[in-house]
Amino acid sequence: MLSEKSLTRRTFLKSGTAATLTAALFPTIIPSKALGRDGHIAPSNRITLASIGLGGQGRHNTNALMHLPEVQVLALCDVDREHLDLAAGQVREFYTAQNDNSSYSGCDLYGDFREVLARCDIDAVMLAPPDHWHPAMSIAAAKAGKDIYCEKPLANSIPEGRKVVEAVQRYGRVFQTGSHERSRDNARFACELVRNGRIGKLHTIRVNLPVDHGNILEYDPMPVPEWFDYNMWLGPAPLAPYTEKRCHFHFRYILDYSGGEMTDRGAHVIDLAQLGNNTDYTGPVAIKASGFFPSEGLYNTAISYRFELEYANGVRLLGSSSGPRGVGFEGDSGKVFIHVHGGNLEAEPVSLLREVIGHDEEHLGRSRGHHIDFIEAVKSRRITKAPAEVGHRSATICHMVNIAMKLDRPLQWDPDNEQFINDDEANRFMVPSVRAPWQV
Repeated sequence: MLSEKSLTRRTFLKSGTAATLTAALFPTIIPSKALGRDGHIAPSNRITLASIGLGGQGRHNTNALMHLPEVQVLALCDVDREHLDLAAGQVREFYTAQNDNSSYSGCDLYGDFREVLARCDIDAVMLAPPDHWHPAMSIAAAKAGKDIYCEKPLANSIPEGRKVVEAVQRYGRVFQTGSHERSRDNARFACELVRNGRIGKLHTIRVNLPVDHGNILEYDPMPVPEWFDYNMWLGPAPLAPYTEKRCHFHFRYILDYSGGEMTDRGAHVIDLAQLGNNTDYTGPVAIKASGFFPSEGLYNTAISYRFELEYANGVRLLGSSSGPRGVGFEGDSGKVFIHVHGGNLEAEPVSLLREVIGHDEEHLGRSRGHHIDFIEAVKSRRITKAPAEVGHRSATICHMVNIAMKLDRPLQWDPDNEQFINDDEANRFMVPSVRAPWQV
């Protein structure tokens, strides 16, 4: 475990004098919230959480989960000490205020996620490392008996995603993929319109995924900062010279770590396409795609593309790197478009947006929020709004598009066996190169 500038709970207990220890453990006035009175949840009844991966999205998730009264954050983990310190300050400030401004030191800091998973007092983990780390961490967390909130995409390859699903099932864990767009009321309402035939028979889905980054053609290797465990950050990925533009936010533009816009925002937009098409637990059967991958520079994910998917139900999904980011559903008597991010809806005719779904029609339910949904599922042991299988199926389509673009030819897909049909080359493209000892 890393040392912290302010004492952690463990080092505090070891270092205090008897008088200080007594005062700390037995304050004169104990707040009612600490005892679970006046409507507050006692710490002993809370879901204990560890957050692993504390970049911008990781800190956002931690903050959202920490504000739920049922949650107590006990541990933070990141290979970047600066990210770790930012998150630690955020947690310390929140719980200090919750404890009537009594200094809080109950959150331990780590640089190695395996130490966190070894703790028997952690109920659940929030995982927000780079995409190439999702499978190994998710599977290890499932084996360790932790419930899991993991950022999208579920995995950085199709076979690894299937192994995550299998581990979650084998160890009986609750899993929420961070595809939070499907928890928006507007998105769920739009999909209800589609699934209840309000636009007539669905025939076309349009997915817009504009790319908003360029490429770095020239870059020099840099010394690794002393606060950054770069070898651990690389983890399953091949060795590569360090440069700050390779890591953190920028990793998503490098194929060793992610799949570009296709697996980044694509994991949101295509996920909604799956929900509206009622194909959450399957996938398309045919694909055609073309795209441009930079051949020089640091970033090598596709920066322009077009793709077409065909489902067994006859629906076609047409995608491109142009247009407003989102997904549109077109039927023979209307259409509806969901903007991502934000969830604003457009429809033709506009009267569709005033429709009421009847009691005897298909309802998709509503979520009080993606993070709340996860915690409620942890308590009740029900399925989340974005379980592992659903996250895997959405990510699979993203990876299929990248593979089809690379091969630049039509492909046939078997969604039951998760294999390209009669195409050994395409199937080889599915298998990632993973550095030991991180194979899953």
